[in-house]
Amino acid sequence: MEIVKGMGLLLFTLGLFSLFSFKAPKGSKAMSGLANAAVATFLVEAIHKYISGDFLNFAFLGKVGEVSGSMGGVAAAILVPISMGANPLYAVVAGVAIGGYGILPGFIAGYIIGLIAPMFDKKLPEGLNTIVGALLIAPLARFIAMGIDPVVNATLVNIGQMISLAAQQSPLVMGFLLGGIMKVVCTSPLSSMAVTAMLGLQGLAMGIAGIACVGGSFTNGIIFKRLKLGNKSNIIAVMLEPLTQAPIVTKNPIPIYGSNILGGGLAGLSAAYFNIINNAPGTASPIPGLLAPFGFNDPKKVLIAVTFAVMGGSIGGLVGSVVFKGFAKKDYNSDEILVNEINESNNDINNIAGETATEIADDTNNDIADTLITKSKVF
Repeated sequence: MEIVKGMGLLLFTLGLFSLFSFKAPKGSKAMSGLANAAVATFLVEAIHKYISGDFLNFAFLGKVGEVSGSMGGVAAAILVPISMGANPLYAVVAGVAIGGYGILPGFIAGYIIGLIAPMFDKKLPEGLNTIVGALLIAPLARFIAMGIDPVVNATLVNIGQMISLAAQQSPLVMGFLLGGIMKVVCTSPLSSMAVTAMLGLQGLAMGIAGIACVGGSFTNGIIFKRLKLGNKSNIIAVMLEPLTQAPIVTKNPIPIYGSNILGGGLAGLSAAYFNIINNAPGTASPIPGLLAPFGFNDPKKVLIAVTFAVMGGSIGGLVGSVVFKGFAKKDYNSDEILVNEINESNNDINNIAGETATEIADDTNNDIADTLITKSKVF
């Protein structure tokens, strides 16, 4: 029953996030800012506090990680408006004003500020807009965060706790289901880092999500390679950060997402079997998902889990490249198409230039001949 509740809540939440990203004004840009805030705070905390500080006993780096991890709300309130195109000054004013609140209140406050901040530049004269904007945005951002914090804790955080509980009670089943779904989210235009940050996922559930993104990156690499969905740079880019290849992904959803479910699910099974814990929310991406678990687990166990996750992701890519071979749209061979189009354009230009030159020469010769004939008649 807990599995059904956990997966149902996850799918419902993903639906809401998708609706926000694609339909809300500047929703996708706001989600991108939230993902950047998660990396700037939670990833730094996971590496420096738990690895450099607790494991390697570097007190200074441990303090750096601890402070960084406490600034999630500030980072979100700054980076979200900036991603939406707001004046950086207004973004920083909003960020420093909500110190002490978490990343979710910071995200919502930052999103609202990102929508209204441009009005200050449009309605007020230059110079006055900076002063008035700063004085009004600071209390407004704090008021929004203060009002939304109880709502966030009662909804999104509670959903994240339900998913974490389901992962603990049925680790292998949730490992496959959660791993497959989160890898699809990781590859889609909807940021998995933003989703896991908003849900506040921790523990085994976050470990599954992060390792699934690591193993699933090999799924994407093999799919791109075997189905010829781009060149070498496209393959490397989709493995490191799938969002950079969104045009190719959205053009070939069936082979890519279908393979991601299998590859991410198998990678998630590895994380569940080895009980990989990750208490850094928002690190569901190939590189953060690889680094963060070292701060909470025995390094040898993490390396073994990652090895099996890579194997699972590779199996997903190989199987998917065979099963979904007929669904790939190979007209997106970017280099070849661009080169051919450029060559054709050059040929057209040369032909036009040649024809134009010939016409000009003919017209010039005719004019000269007419002139000579006229003069000869005069003489």
